[in-house]
Amino acid sequence: MHATLPLLAATDFPALNRRRLTTLQVNLGYRCNQSCVHCHVNAGPNRKEMMDAENLALIPKVLTARGITTLDLTGGAPEMHEGFRDLVRQARALGVHVIDRCNLTILFEPGQDDLAEFLAASQVEVVASLPCYSAANVDKQRGNGVFEKSILALQKLNALGYGADGSDLQLSLVYNPQGPELPPPQKSLEAAYKRELLDHFGIVFNRLLTITNMPIQRFGSMLISKGQFNDYMRLLKHNYAAGNLEGVMCRELVSVDWQGYLYDCDFNQQLGLTLPGLGERPHLRALLDADLSGKPIRVADHCYGCTAGQGSSCGGALENARQVIAVQAVHA
Repeated sequence: MHATLPLLAATDFPALNRRRLTTLQVNLGYRCNQSCVHCHVNAGPNRKEMMDAENLALIPKVLTARGITTLDLTGGAPEMHEGFRDLVRQARALGVHVIDRCNLTILFEPGQDDLAEFLAASQVEVVASLPCYSAANVDKQRGNGVFEKSILALQKLNALGYGADGSDLQLSLVYNPQGPELPPPQKSLEAAYKRELLDHFGIVFNRLLTITNMPIQRFGSMLISKGQFNDYMRLLKHNYAAGNLEGVMCRELVSVDWQGYLYDCDFNQQLGLTLPGLGERPHLRALLDADLSGKPIRVADHCYGCTAGQGSSCGGALENARQVIAVQAVHA
């Protein structure tokens, strides 16, 4: 039983509007071979929710209709969906870049023996969870033995060319803090990860993405149970940085749940805060005709998690995003 979370929808967070939609982030279901403490979707081995064939078939049509350039597949463990590989093949045939948000240990699950080879052959970008380069910290957050399996999975991906200099196979690692604190600076932590993983395990990767823990679902319930929820919200609000507003992921991304309903981000999805402006409960099929450019974004108090400190998104800290936007503005 999870503690009851406060309602976050009433907020003084600044109003936001969308730019052109470039990324479709699809949650294929909540089934996962792990149950991580920081998981904001409460995924686990006993979850049954999985996207059906009808909604799955809509995804390539929406990619084409909206000219979307990136398909971001998440879960749970998205690879556990029986339609995962066919969806990847269809998206790649359209020239769409595909991201697989992989927990690494899935590579050793029954029926997934050739998963790494499939991802490499399809040139799928792997964004892999590894909350620390220390075995004790990873196992504490994700379960006993997870670190060892994760290292073996990374070595397997490296052997296929992932993360190597000059390779088109992109491998990013994801860091989440262990508790109610902001991530450290992304660049310095990335340097430490690269040094430690190379020195001890011979592992290379392209980027480290630092992501702030959101005060919702499993992590939010943990904060409530420890009496830390209000302190964590104060931390996020106190470290609010207005400059991060330009780089938040919801500007150009739409999140799709396992039933095909639309949200501004994965966090709004878990809070049931649906995408505004397309009816009471907008569905994936609406994107076959609807252009979201200029539409409002539904904000709530948890949005302070994306704008605190160096900022946070599914692509890591927002400092680099702000630099890219500044360069684009100069050359516009």
